[in-house]
Amino acid sequence: MITRRLAIGAKRRGRSGRCAFVLSGGASLGAAQIGMLRALYERDVVPDFLVGASAGALNAAFVATRPQLPSTADELADVWRSLRRRDVFPLRPIAALRGLCGRTSHLVGDAPLRSLVERHVQVELLEESPIALHLIAVDLRSGREVRLSDGPATDAVLASAAIPAVFPAVRLGDMELIDGGVANHTPISHAVELGATTVYVLPTGDAARRPGSRPRGALAAALEATGLMTQRRLAADIAAYARTVELIVMPAPRTAVQPIDFSHADELIEQSLAAARAALDAPAAAPLAA
Repeated sequence: MITRRLAIGAKRRGRSGRCAFVLSGGASLGAAQIGMLRALYERDVVPDFLVGASAGALNAAFVATRPQLPSTADELADVWRSLRRRDVFPLRPIAALRGLCGRTSHLVGDAPLRSLVERHVQVELLEESPIALHLIAVDLRSGREVRLSDGPATDAVLASAAIPAVFPAVRLGDMELIDGGVANHTPISHAVELGATTVYVLPTGDAARRPGSRPRGALAAALEATGLMTQRRLAADIAAYARTVELIVMPAPRTAVQPIDFSHADELIEQSLAAARAALDAPAAAPLAA
């Protein structure tokens, strides 16, 4: 992975150019982005716009509708610390059986997730967000990436987070939309297309599987498979764009926490906060390649 460390002073309020925060997916590992956001806000690094996919869409929608301050990251941290699996993935045997038998296209209903989004996203339409917000989904019919920049905010977040076969697709107009992470887990390309000259990438990392372990259950396996598919795309995009924009990849925790486990939010937040502070305060250096 290629990482560039920059002196932060030039990227604070009043900087020239356009700054984007890009937030990747990762289900429960999305808690790690909270520490990164707080470290950035502490240093007065704020975005001109945000681009999010999957879990990153939920985090991006939350902060885009609030002041770009450390207190907003703290407020989001409280939400993550309160979450449990049933609040996002309410597994019910009958519903899961219907999905497995082909009677529905998904294992989990999205009503609890919709309720969560409606409680915490403070605008009805994406275009009403104080900070421009762009969420990435995939049109199930055409297979193409879709960038949602206006329209119903709750539906856009749900569409970007609609993990295929786990959640139902979200219908918007003539499109059936699913998780943007399927095609573009960390949508750096969209930030560049939107004119960003500085891009802060907030990844979630990938779960470090313990030796001999494996995901338990169909839902955990589906989430892990999605994560494995997307890591190669992220590395390729970092390599492709690191020389055309100022690209700062925040350090993501390497963790044994599985994406379905929401009980480790505090641990992920604190680890990512410490790592982000250290990375942002390090002396500027030339790009590093591995």
